Amino acid sequence: MKESLQYKIFKVINVIILLLVVYVTLFPFLNVVAQSFSGQAEIAAGKVNLIPKGFNVDTYKTIIHDKTFWINYKNTVVYTIVATLISVVMTTMFAYVLSKKRLIGRKFFTSFAIFTMFFNGGLIPNYILIKSLGWTNTIWAIVIPGAISIFNMIIMKTFFESLPEELEEAASIDGSSTYRTLLTIILPLSKPILATMVLFYAVGSWNSWFSAFLYLDKQELFPVTIYLRNLLAGASSGQSAGATSADDLTQIAANIKAVTMVLTVLPILMVYPFVQKHFVTGIMLGSVKQ
Repeated sequence: MKESLQYKIFKVINVIILLLVVYVTLFPFLNVVAQSFSGQAEIAAGKVNLIPKGFNVDTYKTIIHDKTFWINYKNTVVYTIVATLISVVMTTMFAYVLSKKRLIGRKFFTSFAIFTMFFNGGLIPNYILIKSLGWTNTIWAIVIPGAISIFNMIIMKTFFESLPEELEEAASIDGSSTYRTLLTIILPLSKPILATMVLFYAVGSWNSWFSAFLYLDKQELFPVTIYLRNLLAGASSGQSAGATSADDLTQIAANIKAVTMVLTVLPILMVYPFVQKHFVTGIMLGSVKQ
């Protein structure tokens, strides 16, 4: 079938718009990568766009050769895995229960959960609670307080509500328990929303630093975000953690922000391709009740 002139014009305009969107989206990130490999003078002069100027890897060498960096990086990996596992399990259970219309007090529990999105105990009561539980300087202070995101729970609850009730009724007639139905029928059908939740929670845990800053005071327990924050603060004040010379300090002060962003976002970029095929599906199915 021959394409009309109007449709050809539409395709050209569509391609141009999409290319502009891609450019606007990628340019900031590529600029940050270029700055992370550029020299101090070139960055200060604003000469760096998409190609590094005055190529160097001094900041990367300074950070990578620091043992503390790798200890903190390992901590971040552990915190992220544990926090994501706990969050996905708890969110799934909470959302699955609230998706059942036969649940007594369903509206109350849902309203109570939504209430916590807008009101909380505050910073000082939370700190006192964590300290009274003996969780300071432990992994639990990082992974437990924010284990359930109500926003994510609502998305997951809506997804569960969209599944046919007949599936569970048939399983119940066959003698399947609630837990077996959840594990063998519901969860296999929920891969898109589970992948979405894993991505959301993993990204949030990986980028989190305030909880560690508040509840941890031992350097060997810090996540990498705290290490890089301290490195940036040290470079700004003239006292850089990990800098071995005046030249190192000068270079770190020039492109530490770019290096920080690259090192922080790299693991998430490596994980995203494996879950992106489920991402859009999970968001769409969990956002609109069918």
